[in-house]
Amino acid sequence: MSRIGKREIIIPDGVTVNYKNNNFTAKGKLGELNIDINPVIDIQIKDNKINVINTNTNKRNKKFSNSIHGTSNANILNIIKGVNEGYKKEMKIIGVGYKAKLEGSNLILSLGFSHPVVYKIPEGIKVEVTKPTELSVSGIDKILVGNTAAQIRDYKKPEPYAGKGIRYVDEHVLRKVGKQGQK
Repeated sequence: MSRIGKREIIIPDGVTVNYKNNNFTAKGKLGELNIDINPVIDIQIKDNKINVINTNTNKRNKKFSNSIHGTSNANILNIIKGVNEGYKKEMKIIGVGYKAKLEGSNLILSLGFSHPVVYKIPEGIKVEVTKPTELSVSGIDKILVGNTAAQIRDYKKPEPYAGKGIRYVDEHVLRKVGKQGQK
């Protein structure tokens, strides 16, 4: 059995949840999210607590059902946190002349290429450029926020010699020593 799958999820105030036909839905102050749950998993909602139960009795598929048990619990917790608090990734752009700006639903990045990079912001994601070299990606879906931030970072990953590129605020880039002069 999965330890993560066994944990109880407490439903915060202001969030309503529903489970019907293998579809889990959560509504909160920031919006509504839903996820399809595998049929080997059952969800019980009682007294503002959610229990995720592995109903598989077949020994052949026990490894799969155990792994999906913990994953389902984590996904439900992420959905509840997303509709209640939301998710946010903050990023820095480091390099001479590197900057970002918003134009409508597009993020324009100047990253030292011969042309500016235009990134279309997906629906459900909010991108804010606080300074020309700092931006934040926020939304209620953890997966979508993480994927969007990763796609923006992929345009110019931080390189190890000068450290130039796009990085997360809490990311540490290992720096390498460049060429040394001979003595």
